[in-house]
Amino acid sequence: MNEAVAKFIQILSSSKRVLVTTHVRPDGDAIGTVAAIVLALRQKQIDSTVVLLSKLPSKYAFVLEEPRIPHHNFAAGWDPAVNLDDFDALLVADTGTWSQLPGLQQRIEPWPRPKLVLDHHLTQESWADAKLVDTRAAAAGEVAVQLLDAWGVTMTPEIATALYVALVSDTGWFQFSNTRPPTLRLAARLMDAGVDTDRLNQLLNQSERAERIALQTRAMQSLQLLENNRLAVMTIARQDFLDTNANVPDTENLINIPLAIKTVEVSVLLVEQKEPGPIRVSLRSKGHVDCARFAEQFGGGGHARAAGCKFEGTLAAAQAAIVPRLIESMRG
Repeated sequence: MNEAVAKFIQILSSSKRVLVTTHVRPDGDAIGTVAAIVLALRQKQIDSTVVLLSKLPSKYAFVLEEPRIPHHNFAAGWDPAVNLDDFDALLVADTGTWSQLPGLQQRIEPWPRPKLVLDHHLTQESWADAKLVDTRAAAAGEVAVQLLDAWGVTMTPEIATALYVALVSDTGWFQFSNTRPPTLRLAARLMDAGVDTDRLNQLLNQSERAERIALQTRAMQSLQLLENNRLAVMTIARQDFLDTNANVPDTENLINIPLAIKTVEVSVLLVEQKEPGPIRVSLRSKGHVDCARFAEQFGGGGHARAAGCKFEGTLAAAQAAIVPRLIESMRG
């Protein structure tokens, strides 16, 4: 058992109640990892409370609802029903940066209880008391398995399902370059534990809202191919959300669409949020550009092939600032 895992187990085992959260706008890896951790804590007879900093995407609602994991929605601010004094530790899954946890730093940073980070991203900050980070892992769910196995947690069908959602979310159903032999071996193990892969495929890939497809159409209509068709740029304006009645979570994975074009090496999606706020910038690469390193120039981060950042200003200003710099990176 490595030192990081041992420290996690020691802190969690000595806790009576744990606060569990993840990054804003949670994806399948974030929600699946949170659910698996909460179910593991239940096995160990440790109470937990889940807080989400954004509205739970309807696509992933079943991951929490089926095993009856309630959650607090902090999208509008701190819920006074959640009192930090009631918890012995905080566990943050799938991020290690304050920028991905809006509204928490002021409350959590001075909090005297242990703060744990379980993650797989390259970009990290040093505020946690204990960190279990494996940047080789395809998903945070893959890192969670290291903890659960060392802790002697039984791999129930419910935990396996949550972890499978985490895996397929961050590997693009095992199509992305982060899919390794251990990832596929874990997937097989989760299937052996009771995952219904056909049902999950229907829930995650064949249950889209019409509003999301309409938004996808708007994004594709905005597509520009630059730098000899090597760079794909898409934008989504606030008006697109209003016209299609879509929401920000409906933008998930839209950035991957242009990567189907043979010549495209890098894809960037700039989103003007439905509510006032910074422009969200998502980056994907086939390997020719280090997305994480590029995003760090704008205060963001992530992985070499998938990263993001935020830009204060208008959609046009964000595009004018980011696209030329991205072209420079591609030429360099």
